[in-house]
Amino acid sequence: MATIKDVAERAGVAPSTVSYVLSGSRKISEDTRRAVQAAIDELGYHPRASARTLRSSRTNVLALAVPRVPGEYRAIDGRFAIDVTDAARGHGYDVLLITEGDGAGALRRVARSGLADAAVLMAVEERDPRIEVLHKLGFPAALLGHDDHAALPWTDLDWEAAVALAVRETAAAGHRRIVFLSSAEHEIAARRGYAVRGLDGARRATAETGAEVHVLSSHRDPARLGRRLREALGVRPAPTALVVQDLILLPHLLDTVSSAGLRVPEDLSVVLVGSLPDELGIRHLPRIDLPVAEMSTAVARLAIDAISAGCDGRPASSQEPTAAPASTAPAAPHHLIQPRMAGPAIAPPPSG
Repeated sequence: MATIKDVAERAGVAPSTVSYVLSGSRKISEDTRRAVQAAIDELGYHPRASARTLRSSRTNVLALAVPRVPGEYRAIDGRFAIDVTDAARGHGYDVLLITEGDGAGALRRVARSGLADAAVLMAVEERDPRIEVLHKLGFPAALLGHDDHAALPWTDLDWEAAVALAVRETAAAGHRRIVFLSSAEHEIAARRGYAVRGLDGARRATAETGAEVHVLSSHRDPARLGRRLREALGVRPAPTALVVQDLILLPHLLDTVSSAGLRVPEDLSVVLVGSLPDELGIRHLPRIDLPVAEMSTAVARLAIDAISAGCDGRPASSQEPTAAPASTAPAAPHHLIQPRMAGPAIAPPPSG
């Protein structure tokens, strides 16, 4: 097993320098830090590997991985961070926030250095590379969202059922021409679960209802999104309802609708999917709320349970887990939440 001295020799620095890089207790040049980190990765050094087998070595910290794009704000990220922290505190745990873009490198550092006992992953992608890192390290984790290929515990809203329900209810109110504003195209390209499952729900509801549903991908740029929406609403015969899954730019969307001379709900019914519970500005709109509190409570419990079980159902002290064959591996526990409509009834389309 690699030691701190081995890392120092590989990186060409003193052992104390390696300690400073790991602890962050002194300022180290970026070149030196990279050299030390490369040596750690190459040697597979675990600073606290010997202590991991001791229950007393637990940190009582969960690492919450929230991929962030600098300069972009997502209210849902902050809400989950707060609610997960509250849920973790109820079990005697604190939360370490990881905001690195892909998250894999940061999770590797956290797992190897013993900064946390388990991880909670948000914005889960299909075949998420972060999950592979956690499997290789034998590091316990739970997912907010889910990847059908990952044998990890998870909790999620049933996004396919949620979008299908919203479209079905909109069609049942009499709307035959509906625009579905899906998740942003970069989220779809990344194969994030909520994005691809939302599209599946729209397709399913289209087949079930026979309504004309135009799928419009959202965009992170407000100007480009506004142009797309104006074009979609300007066709003739005009759509009478807008079902929205991407709610990050909702105020901008509603401004675009208003600037097009349309009143909500008299001219255009707007139905939300995945809205924040108790958000005052949307109470007048029919919607399916994202059950943030329920999901946060569930994922904290699943992550803490995984600490004792290990991410693959073995003791957490296992350093190099060998995955069981797919046919014999036990199913990971999960918590799938069914959607419910909230708010006022969906208004019928305008007469004439």
